[in-house]
Amino acid sequence: MKLTKKTHACVRLEKDGRTLVVDPGMFTEADAAVGADALLVTHEHPDHFAEDRLRAGLEANPAAELWAPRSVAGQISAAFPGRVHTVGHGDTFDAAGFDVRVHGELHAVIHPDLPRVTNVGYLVDGSLFHPGDALTVPDQPVDTLLLPLQAPWSKVSEVIEYLREVKPARAYDVHDALLADPGLGLYGSLLGSLGGTDHSHLAPGTSVDV
Repeated sequence: MKLTKKTHACVRLEKDGRTLVVDPGMFTEADAAVGADALLVTHEHPDHFAEDRLRAGLEANPAAELWAPRSVAGQISAAFPGRVHTVGHGDTFDAAGFDVRVHGELHAVIHPDLPRVTNVGYLVDGSLFHPGDALTVPDQPVDTLLLPLQAPWSKVSEVIEYLREVKPARAYDVHDALLADPGLGLYGSLLGSLGGTDHSHLAPGTSVDV
């Protein structure tokens, strides 16, 4: 499976000529979802769910389908009848040849005064996990973790402990658009020395085999 990092929380996965895109949000390239055979969204916040990006992907490929929590699916399902699917914790499904298992229920706490929205993570082909905006630990081993590097709801000690708890074979940063180069360097140094696994930062557009 080939992983291509897009800006912020979005990634493209390719396997056997099919493409799966996760979390094309407002910081992501406008065409991030174009060419997708399947789309996954973890939650409703605009840095993960940009309706114009999703529409571009679904309109470009009339066979493409979307899986998302109800809060997202309800906003776009009427425009694409039969192609938008609501998912929750424990669900499993096939998305364009990718085996997907759903983990998690709630977004991480940003502040006690703010309500927590639904957030799900996706384990793809039993090996790659995108947690969205939560530090969810799947109930099975993970080879590749897409690590939310920085957010209003996290601090670096929590990110390090999350990496240690999941214990993936490798981790690649996502949720990184709000960090300038000095911050990326600092986070990378801390995670590299304390995370206990192979950790890498990919520039948008970079691809690796996982």
